Amino acid sequence: MPNMKNAKKAVKTSEKRRINNNNTYKASVKTAIKNTERAILAKDKDKALENLKVTIKRLDKAAAAGVVKDNYVARNKSRLTLKVNAMK
Repeated sequence: MPNMKNAKKAVKTSEKRRINNNNTYKASVKTAIKNTERAILAKDKDKALENLKVTIKRLDKAAAAGVVKDNYVARNKSRLTLKVNAMK
């Protein structure tokens, strides 16, 4: 535990920064997944492939940062890839 006033403040600010960064990662991942799903529903294979690449990149970055678990990443990548590959 920090004893000095500035050390206590540093703990608080670093926690706020960490939470904000984690929320940013999560929001970008969810947006990318939604965009890919929308392209799949619109039957636009080119856009779906493009969005899938972006989604996979964002999922991997979030996993590397420790924001989401590896199984969450693998599950979403697999499901989206199967859906895109099943398109005609």
